[in-house]
Amino acid sequence: MAKNDEPTPEEWREILASYSYPEEVKRTKGRRARREAKREHRDDVRRRTKEYVREERRRDPLRPAGALIIVVVILGLGVGARFLWPGLLGESHKGDRVTATASPMPGAQENEEPAATPSSSSPSPSASAAVDLSKPNHVAEEAIRIYLTRNPPKDGDHTASALRAEPYMTAALIENLAGHTDPGWSKLVSRGGVATVRTVKVEPAGTDLPVDTPVRVWRKTTAKVDVEGYEDYSETTVLQVEVTNGDGDGWRVSRILGL
Repeated sequence: MAKNDEPTPEEWREILASYSYPEEVKRTKGRRARREAKREHRDDVRRRTKEYVREERRRDPLRPAGALIIVVVILGLGVGARFLWPGLLGESHKGDRVTATASPMPGAQENEEPAATPSSSSPSPSASAAVDLSKPNHVAEEAIRIYLTRNPPKDGDHTASALRAEPYMTAALIENLAGHTDPGWSKLVSRGGVATVRTVKVEPAGTDLPVDTPVRVWRKTTAKVDVEGYEDYSETTVLQVEVTNGDGDGWRVSRILGL
């Protein structure tokens, strides 16, 4: 308070005169003792007032200004999250091609049922085109080409490519492939890859496999696979396949060795 704003002696006397004291203070004997009792009473009132204010602040510590600051901070965090971490708000970049987390962990498909329909993201035989099952070499080539052509983010699990190759495989083989994990699939997922088969070479199997018969043959397939992912690379996959025609309605792959 500025000096010229301080109360005058007369004003101080009016303030003190208007101050209300308890009866026991007023009845104190002796002018000096009464003045001391009044001073102690005023000190006690100030002390209790401070305690009351402190307690009220403790019960309701948030002032309007503080609430406004908190609201501004929350809004700022929300705007920042939208641009810096869009995934937290359920958004994603449309340009993202492959992420390892887009597919289930390897082995998770063991407890899942095969997809009802083949994925449309990878090449598959046209529904209107007749599937040629007349030659075992052609059947082996198409089955391996389709099965090794994979797009994990869209396929979901390794059973999708097996279902796409279903026209060239026996029902028992499809069930077997769907019920077991595929290390090649797990490797592809871990590298964030999308696999495209460039060529498939088919030739007679080695002498360590059974000889050909009118209803069963073994073929060695060598697939050149290009992978686009965290790092682009190419790999060669060699598989031994059994092709059978037991019921006479066409050749189909019944077993695959080397997966």
